[in-house]
Amino acid sequence: MELAVITAKQVAELLLMILAGAVCCKAGVFKPKEKSVLANLLLYLVVPAMVLDSYMVEYDPATFHNLMLAFGLGALVLLVGLGVAFLASFKVQKDARAILWFACAFSNAGYMGFPLIKALFGSEGLLYASGFVTIFNILIWTIGYVVVSGQVDPKQTVKAVVTCPCIIAVVGLIIYLARIPLPEVLTGPIGAIGDMNTPLSMIITGATIASSDLKKLMKNKNLFLTWGVRMLGVPAVELLIFALLGLHGTVPTIVLLLEACPCAAITTMFAIQFHHDEELAAGAVVFSTLSSILTLPLYALLLTMVLG
Repeated sequence: MELAVITAKQVAELLLMILAGAVCCKAGVFKPKEKSVLANLLLYLVVPAMVLDSYMVEYDPATFHNLMLAFGLGALVLLVGLGVAFLASFKVQKDARAILWFACAFSNAGYMGFPLIKALFGSEGLLYASGFVTIFNILIWTIGYVVVSGQVDPKQTVKAVVTCPCIIAVVGLIIYLARIPLPEVLTGPIGAIGDMNTPLSMIITGATIASSDLKKLMKNKNLFLTWGVRMLGVPAVELLIFALLGLHGTVPTIVLLLEACPCAAITTMFAIQFHHDEELAAGAVVFSTLSSILTLPLYALLLTMVLG
């Protein structure tokens, strides 16, 4: 119950930041199209800094074991999510199938998940979340990229992975494992920039919601299928698997909370880039984000009851 209460409190704080972003967008502080500048800043600077900062902790055998567990469980749930999304999108019309699959398969673990995990579990929890997101990004830029782009080009896929901003996690992992000490003149700015993740990501989310035509988005017939699979189906299947395997504790809880987050923000960007159903992509991101205000605390309560 305590986890659910803390989650509800944290989600309420995130909601206020989302509201601030929406108000700023509506008031003309910045135009809707200008949020792409903020998104690039977040993607290419803030999130990598936050991931790198999470690895700058003292090496501890127990922490290392949990980090490896986060990698393993992250790979498990992400592959399960890909499978559930495939089954859900199998009979969907071809022009919407790829982006619907992507929206169902990948959560907003970086933008929405990291702030939540940091608030609930502190810097150690963020380290385990970084392990999950490392696997997450590899799958997005390999399997995810191939499906939505329709391109099976090994060179292009490798390039996408290598140039992915969160590949910096590999650098962080090397620093952590090799126990390389970094001067405070580096760790201070990296940590400060990483701390921008929560407010900046929520402001971008608020601007996205404020600039969307909610009534128009709701007319897309595939929207509620996408929402149901991403917010209910995938988390339920994965929680059942963890329960059957007898998994419990901090790392499984963190992994499942990250998987219960809304559709990945990059869904809309991919839809635009590769000429998929933009309305479905935007609607999935917007409505899953709004609904997560209720679903995340409820899911946290369920995790406490099943895995506690």
